[in-house]
Amino acid sequence: MKTNSSEAVDSSMNWRDLNWKEELKNNITSVEQLKDFISLTPEEESDLQKIIGNHPMNIPRYYLSLVDTDNPADPVRRLCVPDVEELVLAGAMGETTGDPYGDDKHDKGNGILHKYPYTALVVGTEYCAMYCRHCFRKRMVGLPNNQTVKNFQEASHYFRAHHELTNVLISGGDPFMLPTPTIKAMLDELKDMDHLNYVRIGTRAPVVYPIRFFDDELIEVLQDFNRVKPLYIPTHFNHPNEITPVAADAILRLREAGITVNNQAVFLRGVNDDVETLTELMNGLLRIGVNPYYLYQCMPVSRVRHHFQVPLKEGVDIVDEARKQLDGYGKRFKFIIGHDIGKIEICGRIGDKLIMKQLHARPEHPEESSRMLVRQLTENAGWLDDLPEVEL
Repeated sequence: MKTNSSEAVDSSMNWRDLNWKEELKNNITSVEQLKDFISLTPEEESDLQKIIGNHPMNIPRYYLSLVDTDNPADPVRRLCVPDVEELVLAGAMGETTGDPYGDDKHDKGNGILHKYPYTALVVGTEYCAMYCRHCFRKRMVGLPNNQTVKNFQEASHYFRAHHELTNVLISGGDPFMLPTPTIKAMLDELKDMDHLNYVRIGTRAPVVYPIRFFDDELIEVLQDFNRVKPLYIPTHFNHPNEITPVAADAILRLREAGITVNNQAVFLRGVNDDVETLTELMNGLLRIGVNPYYLYQCMPVSRVRHHFQVPLKEGVDIVDEARKQLDGYGKRFKFIIGHDIGKIEICGRIGDKLIMKQLHARPEHPEESSRMLVRQLTENAGWLDDLPEVEL
């Protein structure tokens, strides 16, 4: 049964009292459903059908209620509603890839990705409450694939055998879309591994589906684990309009359980690529108790790069100007390129030279960790591979 559209976008709805599993059934997943909320021309309908055939659409009613439906350029709409630009596979920004982070190279099977010696990632599910249009795992999210965990108990044997690990990240998709007993079983497997200093659960649910965190059973499970081993939740606010009272309450429930919440935003054209928005975002995060942690340069992902990626020459100036306006806690975030070779911090520029520092390196190249990198900035370069090497 289709929900009445006026009810679906009513911002006065009490999202906190909804059953999280049942409300997922109301997600907008087809063009026909979307037309109840947003006006589309016949040409747009046709284009969206083509896009959804490659990369599914999935938008919670809650998140759609944040969209200004009268503004085609609304930043929240840009994050959730497919756009004709997703059909562009080549353009001025350069080449694209399906796997910019090198996941395939570090796939150990059964959903385990082990890229750095001290960190292992396990893909808990390919499903998210919302399929973000800028997702760097766009080729797999919402689609059947072989990179999700099939048996977490077997995955835990891998973690137990690798004593070089200091932490495990449960990722996806979104792990919080798994049933609470499944999340508990995963955490229980990790609880007694003394070589793990902490565990992380990566999620965008506090932003796009905060309904999930009003489940008392879930909060109890997270709190119980956190009493034994620190639990960190990296989340993903990209725009100040996502910091709503409901989202703030969801974050508060996590904080009251003793959990540290860090934010990993992505720098996105038409969403947060201006000084005022970035400043407001970081200050807004601090107001709800979330630590600004990373600001990722948008990856050169197929059907993402050419409408979301900001050229580095432009971007580094925007980020520096925003930092000038932020206090010490607000400017703690690192501007990051999440590259195949490792994580690289963008420190700033001297003239037309970009100064970077490699934070993490692959185990086969440990000498690359903590090295400085200098590259020549060009007008359109948006990725490390686009930048010619140059001496300082």
